[in-house]
Order: sequence, then structure tokens, then C-alpha cells
Amino acid sequence: MKRVLSGAVLVLALGGVCFGQAGGVAVTEGLAAGGKTVLLWPDGAPGAKGSEDIDRPALTVYLPKGPNVTRTGVVIAPGGGYKDLAIAKEGSKYALWLNERGVAAFVLQYRLGPKYHYPVELEDAQRAIRMVRAHAAEYGVDADKVGMWGSSAGGHLAATAGTHFDAGDASAADVVERQGSRPDFLILAYPVITFEEPQLHRGSLHYLLGDDPDPRLVASLSDETQVTKETPPAFLFSTTDDKTVPVMNSVMFYSALVSAGVPVEMHLFQHGGHGAGLAAANPDLSVWPELLAKWMRERGYMGKD
Repeated sequence: MKRVLSGAVLVLALGGVCFGQAGGVAVTEGLAAGGKTVLLWPDGAPGAKGSEDIDRPALTVYLPKGPNVTRTGVVIAPGGGYKDLAIAKEGSKYALWLNERGVAAFVLQYRLGPKYHYPVELEDAQRAIRMVRAHAAEYGVDADKVGMWGSSAGGHLAATAGTHFDAGDASAADVVERQGSRPDFLILAYPVITFEEPQLHRGSLHYLLGDDPDPRLVASLSDETQVTKETPPAFLFSTTDDKTVPVMNSVMFYSALVSAGVPVEMHLFQHGGHGAGLAAANPDLSVWPELLAKWMRERGYMGKD
């Protein structure tokens, strides 16, 4: 069921939101102050199984203090194996990094397993992209400059959004649902990509699809098999010694993008492991955010220093 969103988005809180998982497991590390959190569906999300925070997907909006000269916005999907959300390391810290460089950011708190399974997570991501586009003027961004940045399992969600999208429903009463869900570009940090042996991340597969999923569904969510010429341009970063999500996940997606003629840049580091975030204290990886900034500037998604 589609819900009508009024012209003003519903504000939940100013920073500090903590979403919990059934069983008492915390799924965030806390959001940075300065962001305003808004519900993706103010009247209740489709398929909701309750009314707690974990049942109410949301965006936390971070707008740059200075001018957003390129009018770019980025929806950020933190990782956590589809059962947790690394909101600080792979969410609000990314948002503040983007804000410092004049880019608007929107941290997504999407629904998680084991309570929720596909397609709920993708629907949350698609709704987030649609919402940013519907409120582009309010946020100071252009509707055709809305990208998505995902890490680990959040990288899988971003890649899935980039390979499973639609143009929106022009006849919808809800202005948000009229917007297309294709991100204009992808940023994938040590992403889960495939659900095929031997490179899959088994935990992400389990929490996204549950026990004994249909093999056809598993195949359709191995995102390297879903790339077409319409897949958005992408930037990928990973490490060769990642023992959690094999580096071949990134390589497979890169190869598929190259084969489809989609612009892509990838940076692989020998050392660094998994889950580095911005890696400010990691001498092996600390250069990677500036490589990303360079890529964004070259494509017109970030202003010059």
C-alpha cells in the first residue's frame, strides 16, 4: 500500500538515535549530532511487523554547512551482515566526511534480519533514493545527482539498488513513489556482491534470505550477474587480505561493469582487512578516501578543494 507523504518530512530526533534488534542486540553505534532523522514511511512501512524503531526505516539527513556547489547527495547504507548496522563507522562518519567536502548525505537505517528478509531491505533503499529525489530542492541537491554508498553488506544493498531499479510510478498519489529508484552512481567499500560459492559471505545470505532460500532468488541477488549497461558508474575499494568478504566480490563486480561498458574505478590494497571505514588511523588504507574524492571531483559530484 502506498502512503502519501506530506510536503514536510516527519522529524524523529536530532542525532543520537539508537535502533535496537529483537533480542536486545544493538544495531547501531549512535548517530553523530547534527543530523535530522526522518521516517521513510511516516504512516508505517509496508510489511512492518511491529511499531518499534527496528520496524520503522529512516534516513538521517546531514547537510553541508557551506555551499553544495555540485548539488550532489549520497544515500549511505552501513554494513553489518544484514543483522546489525555500523551506523557510526560506516554511516555518520561518512556523512560528515561528505559534508566537509560540500556534499549532502543521508544515512539509511534499513530493516534487518532475522525479523525481515528480502525484498524489504531493497524496498527501504529504493524508498530512500526516491525520498531524496522528491525533496531535492529542500535538500539543495539535483535529482540526477543522487548516489549510494554502501560498505560490506551495505555494499551489497547499494549494488542491488544499482542493478534492481525502476522509473517510479507516475500515477502514484505519493510524490515520493513517483521518483525513480536508480542511484546515479555507486560507492562500494569492501562490498558483499555474490551469493555463489566460494566467494559468498554466508552470514549476509542467511540474514537477507533466511533458511533454505530459492536458488533462483539467490542467483538473482548475486549482483555481478545482474549488471547491464544501465548500471550506474561505480567506485570500488577493498583489500586483498579481507578474511570476511573475499576481495573477489569486488573483482567480480568490476569485471561485470567493464564487460557492460559501465565506467568504473577500483582500488585494491594488499593489507587492511575488513571493515576499515574511512581508515584514518590505518596507514595501509588511509589514502583511500582521497582517491574517492578525486573520483567524485572528476565526475562532477564534489567541488574542488
